[in-house]
Amino acid sequence: MNSRTNTPSPQKVLIFGSAMHVWSDLFFALLVPLLPHIKEELNLSYTSIGLLRSVYNGSSAILQIPAGLVAESTGEFWMLLGGNIWVGSGLIVMAVVPGFLPLIGATALGGLGGGTQHPLASSMVSRAYNSAGRSAAVGTVNFSGDIGKMMAPIVAGLLVMLGGWRATMWIVGAVGSAFMCMSVFTRRHFDMGKPLVEHSPEERDSENSSETSTIVGFIVLSGIGILDSATRSSTLVFFPFIFVERGMGESGVGIALFLLFAGGAAGKYICGWLDDRTGTLPLIWATKGMTTTLIVSAIFVPSLILWPLAIILGVGLNGTSSVLYATVAKFIPPNKRARYYGLFYTTNEIGTVGAPLGYGLIADMIGLNRSVIIMGVVTATILPASLALRRYLTAN
Repeated sequence: MNSRTNTPSPQKVLIFGSAMHVWSDLFFALLVPLLPHIKEELNLSYTSIGLLRSVYNGSSAILQIPAGLVAESTGEFWMLLGGNIWVGSGLIVMAVVPGFLPLIGATALGGLGGGTQHPLASSMVSRAYNSAGRSAAVGTVNFSGDIGKMMAPIVAGLLVMLGGWRATMWIVGAVGSAFMCMSVFTRRHFDMGKPLVEHSPEERDSENSSETSTIVGFIVLSGIGILDSATRSSTLVFFPFIFVERGMGESGVGIALFLLFAGGAAGKYICGWLDDRTGTLPLIWATKGMTTTLIVSAIFVPSLILWPLAIILGVGLNGTSSVLYATVAKFIPPNKRARYYGLFYTTNEIGTVGAPLGYGLIADMIGLNRSVIIMGVVTATILPASLALRRYLTAN
């Protein structure tokens, strides 16, 4: 058997996983800059806007655990490509359906394909770099998704001028699906198959020792992930409206979102690199402390400061995720990471799905600014919660 099939190049694994993540996050982030246009055309409330975003993200969580389990025996290559084709096709359907209820249905169906991306890419890359540089590699594949997020407001801004939000979704969905089909031909160069090492003696020893500690530590980590994802998803949904209320025009909002995504990309990469050197808890406190402060500041600072604030907020908002994703691999042996990454990302979706809807209801009842203040307070709870990780990180 070709040696490349048994030991795929870590660099090729990272490139493939990163390319898939760019497209996946572009597909899902595209909705964010289009929300004001959808709200205006369909005459929606903030609650309906929050529901639309929640359904899109929530449906992507449904297949994450099954995808992780299946990938342990079939590999990730076809599942990653197929998942992105599914989401791209979903965008095309979202672009053509009439009215809010059909749009919600198309959003739910299209989002299902997103369940393959995060658990499979993370487990694949963490195995490829299991001996050294794991946190930096996981941070890199995590960072690559933000390239897609940064592209979203630019692509949306250009295409909306040509044909509105529907044409934007149709074009991006069609081009992305075509790219996935062409990527099929890269399969012959390397294998994205089963775990690099399956059930080695070291893995069996790891699984049998401190199993209870590992599970409890994973549960604590998942709880922190829920709070982190709640803040991240809600900020992306409602900050375009904050920018509008602060007097920004359409182009200004697009620039602010681009800067927010750019800061997020930098935060994911830098924090993944730092986690190999400084440790988990200091980075969680630094990033989420920064996020708490800046979320609330956004409704008070002068308008001219909003653009630089967006960059720094992005660093704090997204940097934590690279730390949390890499920490999963510290608790779980390589041969079980696909399923546990699926479980981790799925539990995170509790925050991703619930928070935009919850904050949307609050915004409709007491105003957008007060909803943002509450968001900042909830984000601050991550700091004391993270201290519960200390004993489990020491054990591992």
